[in-house]
Amino acid sequence: MGGFNNRIGPLNQLFRIDGQVVVITGATGLLGRKHAEVVAAYGGIPVLLDLNQANIDAFASELEEKYNVPATGMVVDITNETSIEENCALLIKKFGAISGLINNAANNPKVEDSDGKNFSRLENFPLDIWNQDIAVGLTGAFLCAKHYGNAIAENPAGGSIINISSDLGLIAPDQRLYMKEGLAADQQAVKPVTYSVVKTALLGLTRYLATYWADKNVRCNALCPGGIENGQDSAFLAELHSRIPMGRMANADEYQGVIIFMLSQASVYLNGAVIPVDGGRTAW
Repeated sequence: MGGFNNRIGPLNQLFRIDGQVVVITGATGLLGRKHAEVVAAYGGIPVLLDLNQANIDAFASELEEKYNVPATGMVVDITNETSIEENCALLIKKFGAISGLINNAANNPKVEDSDGKNFSRLENFPLDIWNQDIAVGLTGAFLCAKHYGNAIAENPAGGSIINISSDLGLIAPDQRLYMKEGLAADQQAVKPVTYSVVKTALLGLTRYLATYWADKNVRCNALCPGGIENGQDSAFLAELHSRIPMGRMANADEYQGVIIFMLSQASVYLNGAVIPVDGGRTAW
């Protein structure tokens, strides 16, 4: 007999999620695409939520062709509760149940200089940008958990919620990484405050959800990825690499193993965990 016990099943099927519907927000972004790809590769049905229908449709077709799964994509504004509620009802009608949710969508705040002010800095940071970033990264995750998470709780088999946090949900940004020679202190760019606030708050949401539906076999865990190398300035990379024990940033596909682990029966007793996958950066 294979497997640990009857609930987990044969070891060679440990990471399979065949036929399980997994909702992914921000699904056509750099990481969202990778999350969707591994869901499809292991037999799941990725539901791609984003804001551009053409991009969504093209990606869904790509996944269907490559992995032979009924990937589907829909435009959903996750800051609009009615949009989420209607989409959740549509998915239940179409598939019968939802098994997973990956709260991946977030703004990546980059505020341009204007009138001689660097608006990334806390003292200049605009309230409307604060509200937009919180709405997408935190309120959106709450609303998705409220509706898609509740649908998972109503699934007799339960399921898994993954919140995508960051290494900067565990540590403060090292603002020295962004400093440029020759600029006055009040003109130096910094990592905007909303990124840290949203990614840290998602850890609190993770713990709340992990205990809220545990009796219905709904697990919730957080992934804290490090940064992805994506054409950054060489001087910035050298400085950042010196702060990472493995000496490099991540490749975009290096989080997929943890994602499928968290979604599958391989992690059946993992709940409320905060897992940094950052090359060891937060160990220092």
